[in-house]
Amino acid sequence: MLLDPSLRAWLALSLTKGLGGEGARNLLKALGSPEAVFAASASTLKSIVKTQVVAEIGKGIADAGIAPALAWLEDGNNHIVTLADSDYPQALLNIPDPPLLLYVKGRLDLLNRPTLAVVGSRNATPQGLNNAEAFSRTLSEAGLCVVSGLAHGVDAAAHRGALQGAGSSIAIVGTGLDRIYPAANRDLAHALATDGAIVSEFPLGTPPLAANFPRRNRIISGLSVGTLVVEASLQSGSLITARLALEQGRDVFAIPGSIHAPQSKGCHQLIKQGAKLVERAQDILEELGGLTIPATAAEPDTTTDAEPSLLVHLGFDPVALDTLIARSGLTMAELSAMLLTLELDGRICALPGGQYQRIN
Repeated sequence: MLLDPSLRAWLALSLTKGLGGEGARNLLKALGSPEAVFAASASTLKSIVKTQVVAEIGKGIADAGIAPALAWLEDGNNHIVTLADSDYPQALLNIPDPPLLLYVKGRLDLLNRPTLAVVGSRNATPQGLNNAEAFSRTLSEAGLCVVSGLAHGVDAAAHRGALQGAGSSIAIVGTGLDRIYPAANRDLAHALATDGAIVSEFPLGTPPLAANFPRRNRIISGLSVGTLVVEASLQSGSLITARLALEQGRDVFAIPGSIHAPQSKGCHQLIKQGAKLVERAQDILEELGGLTIPATAAEPDTTTDAEPSLLVHLGFDPVALDTLIARSGLTMAELSAMLLTLELDGRICALPGGQYQRIN
């Protein structure tokens, strides 16, 4: 395939050992282009970066280890976009630490679409998963591309929902794009590579290192006009993404939940700090302005008519069997039969510790 000659220099610069994003941007600001960096004298380079980095640059483009990336690009669905490319996401140019380049598998056109981040707990409740998928589907149908992190839980549900709409979805990952992590999301990753996009700033072969995931969060928030937090504990990485969104001047939205649920504590904290409380996708679209839900894409229905009386006793918080017996006056046998029916109908779910919770 034909390659932009400068791409080799961009790849070599990005793979230079010891040269972080700030150092690379300083070199580009001073010298103008990656080719100029590799053509510069050692004395010129030493005035900008550390001596050990100068030695690495001095090895030249040919010895920079770019062959795997060039081979990866032979697949027409694989792309590398640099800061100098028109396909580079314009939204990322406005964050303090934009990636030097991005590896992309899938649709390049999504990178500059109006985008909303949807993030949340890896250990989400069934209601949280339903909310993430339903909100993302509706937002995608309204034209927003939904970006998330391909993790278990809310991230995966958000991607599944968004892939059902015209806006589609982008996954920002913390590994090289020749790896799929977590492996359980392999089928979802393949769907994203076909109908959406998977994006990483990390070189091919990069394993799932813990330090990489907070770094990828700045791309999730920076790519987006706003971030929706579906469920999050107080120690959740989703709160890091929300904080980064605020620092980048983006909107933050949060879905409230039960005051007793650990997965809702983070959302409630965000709301106390000024995040917009949302109960439906239209709340987000109205806040952003100019976007509406198509008539053919109705909001997910969270109400029911003539609900079984047991659902009234369940309420909306997790409830133990003993509590349900006391509330309903049913015997254990009667209650167990009704709970099984409701669970098979998808109206409730069983939780650890012998508790049950209704699902809207």
